[in-house]
Amino acid sequence: MADVNIENIVASTQIADGLDVEQLAESIPDSEYNPEDFPGLVLHFEKPKTAALIFSSGKVVCTGAKKEDEVNEAMNLIIKKIKSVGVNVIDNPEVKIQNIVASADLEKELQLSSIAKNLWLDNVEYEPEQFPGLVYRMETPSVVLLLFSSGKVVCTGGKSLEDVSEAIDAFKDKLSSLGVL
Repeated sequence: MADVNIENIVASTQIADGLDVEQLAESIPDSEYNPEDFPGLVLHFEKPKTAALIFSSGKVVCTGAKKEDEVNEAMNLIIKKIKSVGVNVIDNPEVKIQNIVASADLEKELQLSSIAKNLWLDNVEYEPEQFPGLVYRMETPSVVLLLFSSGKVVCTGGKSLEDVSEAIDAFKDKLSSLGVL
């Protein structure tokens, strides 16, 4: 299994059929609500270090977690904070991971132009004038890998840690088969 560092987990849930975010903004200290800039109420937590985006639809998006446990912990904090101001919400909503951003280090400098020529041309973008990394869109699992000449890889779009590890392992195997690693 690849040595992977989770950088960010984005998860969402539905905690109510609707919420009065303006009223929540007035009731919850340290909340941020500026509807001209963004339609949701923003809450920041220090432990775990996350942010919550709360929408009038009752949907909540949590970002910043580095572990799945932190997602659940943050969602519980959100629910507790909203309930503390007298608003009824769902106690144990189903939380769905939308995106995991992770990184890995292949520990080798890479020639991206030669890799771009040898990889699957349909799924690879490499335009160094536009972006310094090679972009590889993997079909299974459905993720996007960004490969940099330093050997660093960023994986985005995974729905689980297994997706991310599987993608990076498969990519390393492909690079090895090309004689790059």
